[in-house]
Amino acid sequence: MATLVLAAGLAACGSEDGSGKGGDAKAGASATPKAEAVQNAYRNTVAEDTAKMTVSSKAVADGQAVTAHGAGVVDLRKGASRITLTSQGTEIEQRVVDGVVYQKPSGGQRAEIPGGKTWMKIDLARLNRSGASGQSQAGDPAEPFHYLKGAGRDDVTRVGTQTLDGTRTTHYRVPVPVSSLAKDNPRQAEELRRQLGKSSLPVDLWLDDQGRLRQESVRLALHPLKGRTPGKENTQVTSTTVLRFTDFGTRADVAAPPASDTADVTDRLAKSGGSAQTG
Repeated sequence: MATLVLAAGLAACGSEDGSGKGGDAKAGASATPKAEAVQNAYRNTVAEDTAKMTVSSKAVADGQAVTAHGAGVVDLRKGASRITLTSQGTEIEQRVVDGVVYQKPSGGQRAEIPGGKTWMKIDLARLNRSGASGQSQAGDPAEPFHYLKGAGRDDVTRVGTQTLDGTRTTHYRVPVPVSSLAKDNPRQAEELRRQLGKSSLPVDLWLDDQGRLRQESVRLALHPLKGRTPGKENTQVTSTTVLRFTDFGTRADVAAPPASDTADVTDRLAKSGGSAQTG
């Protein structure tokens, strides 16, 4: 079964979506205020407890594009989220609770869930240990937010200012280690380094006047087929995702669906190498 999911754990996007102009030079001796702003962003945002969240992504390979968009809420302290995702005309409800992804496809796809259940369960920790998470499209859409924990320790560039959803923001660009995109999975981190050809990548952050994250984006350019598929050595996959927070303090009650109505497909994904095909 083709499941609609959002690979936010490996997603990001660049400044193509309309960043402010007139940036500063790369951070140097005078970068302390910029670095502090970025370093404090995670704490300032989590202090708000909850927010509304939107995520959009686009992946392109061999001239074919797949896009997805989601809107919902996130508990910034607990890491739980509830979001409705739409891609290629297909809709899915997704919840993330305690590191477990629950997905409820719409329409005919639901009939293919094992045991006639309504929800699929994907344990990200187990999938990670299997080594399949690098190819899996199952992920936590709010995962990029946690990259802020280690951001701002290196060069920080102030790009400019921009108004988002009526809020004035300052746009920064910081390098994030590839290891942050593959947390607790050295094998996946090494695979990402090989595909990216670098050990870090730029992450764009938009912070409001209270130092809270309003938007985050990174753009990945991967060569996952290089050295594996004859004739496809130069195939490049680009992945672009934008994560945006609004309405801090909004109600965000997120609970796992009833176990009796849930089918665990983690092992099936692991055996298939993380393929979105579950049946």
